[in-house]
Amino acid sequence: EVQLVESGGGLVQPGGSLRLSCAASGFTFDDYAIGWFRQAPGKEREEVSCISSFDEYTYYADSVRGRFTISSDNAKNTVYLQMNSLKPEDTAVYYCAVDLPSPICDTMDYWGKGTLVTVSS
Repeated sequence: EVQLVESGGGLVQPGGSLRLSCAASGFTFDDYAIGWFRQAPGKEREEVSCISSFDEYTYYADSVRGRFTISSDNAKNTVYLQMNSLKPEDTAVYYCAVDLPSPICDTMDYWGKGTLVTVSS
């Protein structure tokens, strides 16, 4: 059974940083694309970032490029999202999802339950 478990969300002041983790299990960590998505209240879900096996492909939304960094640790079957210079508009529930097997984040097959990030003073 494929499982994705997010962690690392919380309350942070504008300009601060958080690192989200997505612990994956139930599939071979060698042919996948894992993405981070977010959904703010009253808004549609948007793709934030994506990474493929062995870091061959990465993607960032324009709104986060230069502030967020996605990375993976294949030994731990975990994907991270380092979020720096956070803004109030980054407030959302962040989800990780996996597309199997795939070189890019296209049609996501499995989703985590999400972790809440709140950026506020």
